[in-house]
Amino acid sequence: MDDKILIIGSSGQIGTELVLKLRKIYGNENVIASDIRKGNYEVMESGPFELLDVMNKNDIAEVVEKYEIKQVYLMAAMLSAIAERNPKKAWDLNMNSLFNILDLAKDKIIDKIFWPSSIAVFGPDTPKMNTPQNTVIKPTTVYGISKLAGENWCAYYHKKYGVDVRSVRYPGVISYKTTPGGGTTDYAVEIFYEAIRKKCYKSFLTEDTTLPMMYMDDAIDATIKLMQVDKNKKYISYNIAAMSFSPKELSKVIKKYVPDFEMNYKPDSRQEIADSWPQSIDDSKANKDWNWKAKVDIDELVRSMLQGLHYTL
Repeated sequence: MDDKILIIGSSGQIGTELVLKLRKIYGNENVIASDIRKGNYEVMESGPFELLDVMNKNDIAEVVEKYEIKQVYLMAAMLSAIAERNPKKAWDLNMNSLFNILDLAKDKIIDKIFWPSSIAVFGPDTPKMNTPQNTVIKPTTVYGISKLAGENWCAYYHKKYGVDVRSVRYPGVISYKTTPGGGTTDYAVEIFYEAIRKKCYKSFLTEDTTLPMMYMDDAIDATIKLMQVDKNKKYISYNIAAMSFSPKELSKVIKKYVPDFEMNYKPDSRQEIADSWPQSIDDSKANKDWNWKAKVDIDELVRSMLQGLHYTL
């Protein structure tokens, strides 16, 4: 592949690892990282990086022209918990950034876009178990509302202008390479740092709050796999799934490797957000259309996280 790729939001949790994986596949110089702040050492040293404000359409156009970009992965967003504290700012960032990139494709400057959606599009009226691809979607958070609107705008640009844009609905994504970024599922990342450092963790969700989760390697694989398939005939924001667990279930697996780990619970405002989301996801449509299937289960996730944070098993 000769297309140059731009990752916007490359210093975030998913963006960081996406850059590194894409550079392994397509070559360091073909994958340009960008963010409003610098990223980790490996991202900065392994290939090109541009300081970039996704809200500045002219700056984006300059970077696209400079590197002759043909594919954009738009990973910049304000996540669920932070967005609830800054609703208008979150809406502006999450929506205007998408319009800036969709317009580049509409004008035939770039060829292909990846834009992530989320299980946050679902709401309390959505079936909780094995949430279908097509179902009742009435989000109750700013983040979810912006993601649902984004899905609809992607579908509109695809149908009206022929824009090749692809999306998945990420569940909670777990990784050790970057710290949490303000999401409702972030307890499942924080817990590993605290298990190693303090041997205890206070969860901001109740012990039985079950949510869909995914290890970062699977999330990255799904993202790249969807971008590699032939051009979509129809825009679909695909459900993807791996596992579901509660804080209590996760702590039980951690205790297998950190026997003196203790878990406590003090739910906060994020509990209401979590209660509006599904407990498990049906991703059979993604499996049928592009052979998607997650590989990592909860035990392998826990082992990988602890090893990644240099805990001796």
